[in-house]
Amino acid sequence: MPATRAHSMMPVSNHDELAEQRFVVAFKSYISAQLDPAVRQLAEDAAQAARDESGEPPSLTQLRPQLAKNQLYQNWVSAMRSGQELMWQSAAECVDRQQDELNAIAATAPAIGSLQLDPEFVVPRYLAAADTHMMPGSYYYDPAGGGVRQGALFDKAASLYSLGRQGGQTNDMRGQTVVAHVYERFGDLQPTRILEMGCTVGNSLVAVAGAFPQAEVHGIDVGASLLRYAHARAAHLGAALHFRQADAEQTGYPDEHFDLVFSSAVLHETSAKALPRIMEECYRILRPGGVMAHLEVPLRAEAATPFDLVRADFETRYNNEPFWLGAVSADLAGLATRAGFVDVAAGFQDAAMGPPRRDVRGGFPTANKGVYRSWYLASGRKPQA
Repeated sequence: MPATRAHSMMPVSNHDELAEQRFVVAFKSYISAQLDPAVRQLAEDAAQAARDESGEPPSLTQLRPQLAKNQLYQNWVSAMRSGQELMWQSAAECVDRQQDELNAIAATAPAIGSLQLDPEFVVPRYLAAADTHMMPGSYYYDPAGGGVRQGALFDKAASLYSLGRQGGQTNDMRGQTVVAHVYERFGDLQPTRILEMGCTVGNSLVAVAGAFPQAEVHGIDVGASLLRYAHARAAHLGAALHFRQADAEQTGYPDEHFDLVFSSAVLHETSAKALPRIMEECYRILRPGGVMAHLEVPLRAEAATPFDLVRADFETRYNNEPFWLGAVSADLAGLATRAGFVDVAAGFQDAAMGPPRRDVRGGFPTANKGVYRSWYLASGRKPQA
């Protein structure tokens, strides 16, 4: 790989690192193209056997013991887990080799936007309990002496995980999709202050900020290292964004402070207790007439195939995503309505492959077109005073 970056903060792979990362991509592609279809058929066969026996649609508790003793299923789980471990390992080797350089690049970022860290911040228990999606140290680990290591690790691994299908190395397709959804449902919205909950390295936030250049744009997350990287990344891209270490359940912002609050694939990393509190916090910090939008994975339990359930079970049991099944089963529209929102809708939004246009309609609600082609969006408006 030439010594170039998608942006100034992106770690650059040398020859050997690139070879290892290409192997990870090839291995994940093999799983997707060869093993997934075989396990899909295995799950369908197990589901049919359960239906023949009981006459009812099969549950995950019925499918799991049938699959657990099958060698193909065992190999699939092992391959999926190994692919994830290799992804983080290959990204970490690349990041750690140039950690000093990345910290120096961060130190030279333009003095725009802001960064507010809290040395007394307490990580929510549901995040502290495990390394989310097997990321070593998860979002919140902060190396001794500070620095941007954890953000660089997340950014480098993210493009490997999605095989470049979420906007290449900028990984901003979800942010563009949120913009498309807001344009479609709330075309009159001209936000002057925006917040992303769970912004990680700011890939979605930069995209949303670009769509609303008049707005003051904020992002919160739990990790100091993650946020240092996000701030430097945005500044090097010319985006004056404001980052803060905070919990989505209790953001610390004043009442009625924002016009738009959104999240991007965050709710499935929370918990059953946190989810309604996050909805209530969105309501509290939005101005009357303000909009809330939450983007999630394009899977709903009520429409799940047997393989969808099996894949969700893998995420929950083997990829440290304990609330995956809970999130795809949750009634997000109902939770939004109970929090006080009106004009609530939930459904599938076409993925935006680039900056969307305000005058283009028809992408919501639409059919679920599959991973990276659709996202599940739940949104609503706070009533006018």
